[in-house]
Amino acid sequence: MTTSTGTDWQAWQESWDRQQEWYMPDREERFRIMLDMVEALVGPAPRVLDLACGTGSITARLLTRLPGATSTGVDLDPALLAIAEGTFAGDERAGFVTADLKDPDWAAKLPYDTYDAVLTATALHWLHSEPLAALYGQVAGLVRDGGVFMNADHMIDETTPRINAAERELRHARMDRARSDGALDWAEWWQVAANDPVLAAPTARRFEIYGEHADGDAPSAQWHARVLREQGFAETRPVWCSPSDTLVLALK
Repeated sequence: MTTSTGTDWQAWQESWDRQQEWYMPDREERFRIMLDMVEALVGPAPRVLDLACGTGSITARLLTRLPGATSTGVDLDPALLAIAEGTFAGDERAGFVTADLKDPDWAAKLPYDTYDAVLTATALHWLHSEPLAALYGQVAGLVRDGGVFMNADHMIDETTPRINAAERELRHARMDRARSDGALDWAEWWQVAANDPVLAAPTARRFEIYGEHADGDAPSAQWHARVLREQGFAETRPVWCSPSDTLVLALK
């Protein structure tokens, strides 16, 4: 990638994908399973909420896989939303909303009261357990009866420390090799964005909002499944996992 892609939004999407794949080489597999379950449970033309959507990674794959779908992306990050809005400009199937998921009234900004599916990936781990549980309660209110919520994210099983350590060592060795071949990490990607004439200003605002990247609690998949049931979902369980990440599905 060059130091400036300007308004070539597809280039920015691809650069974001490459950066994310440096951390998660199985990223596309989790998206595939997520969309398999959307199609299986709510059909080929769902109304979807892309929660903490970033650049619209889920929306892009959703609309390619299920052209009859519609998507509302919601996020607070002005730089990633700029990429999303630029990418989907002119596509009436996709719209984007700026909202802070920690604001109790964030859902009031959405264009619809209910959705067939609410989807999110690699985004909610920055929330601690208590606000995440509260968010799950709000999400349950947005999913129609028979609809689904899915969260693919880092979910740590603290009962397996040796397995966790071995997996982390191998994964970081692979990341180091990819880094030596020119892969950008998260911080380097943001440095490129900060130097771009189009994204410089929204990137500066992004860091005013968030500061440096910080993780929340990253509870286990069992915690997510239990809390989602407590917040109003009828069935919950993992439908995909790697040694470090899990896709949890909740059916209303």
